[in-house]
Amino acid sequence: MKIYGLQKMTLLDFPGHVACTVFLGGCDFRCPFCHNYELAEGKAQPLMTEEELLSFLEKRIGLLDGVAFTGGEPLLHRDLPELLEKIRSLGFSTKVDTNGNHPKLLREILDRGLANYVAMDIKNSPEKYALTCGVDSINMDPILESIDILRNSSIDYEFRTTMVEELHHSEDFHRIGKMIDGAKNYYIQSFTDREQVPYAGLHSPSSEKLIMAIEIASKYVTNAELRGVE
Repeated sequence: MKIYGLQKMTLLDFPGHVACTVFLGGCDFRCPFCHNYELAEGKAQPLMTEEELLSFLEKRIGLLDGVAFTGGEPLLHRDLPELLEKIRSLGFSTKVDTNGNHPKLLREILDRGLANYVAMDIKNSPEKYALTCGVDSINMDPILESIDILRNSSIDYEFRTTMVEELHHSEDFHRIGKMIDGAKNYYIQSFTDREQVPYAGLHSPSSEKLIMAIEIASKYVTNAELRGVE
């Protein structure tokens, strides 16, 4: 497996852990607000091999305690479970980010005990999911299956939404709430425009709209919080 990026230490990406973040290439969505669009498109150049990553981790035993996988979409890689197994054999906890479109591999990873934490993006309400993912159409069944897998699992997990002024409105968070009803943790983070974002003309929502969205979401989940918003 090729590794496309490595953040050598983070206190933010893996709750409760001093971790590194590993970036994998490729994604089946083309979200217009994506900060890693080169990874999604597959245009980025790989940084290292799987063997080089494992060598790096061996040198960080005792300094790091977690490894977080993000992308792109990590669950596009059928050999991810084998890499997770190798990393866990070194004594590291593991976290996987996913768009939820690959429930079969998600279930395999959980059934094999290969992830301590999963973060799943909830892009929008079902009616606006394809638009928000940048695709012509989408089958919501895999997304809903992944939601159920996580809600019924014993591991730590979170659902999260990046809120964009042009894409999300109050009624969307009622519909999102119904999709993830009863979930443990749901976070809303504000879109921030960057040079890597593929589409111009998108904006951050106001603080009032963010607060409104989290108040709506809190009616449906155990814990709802804004993330990265001062």
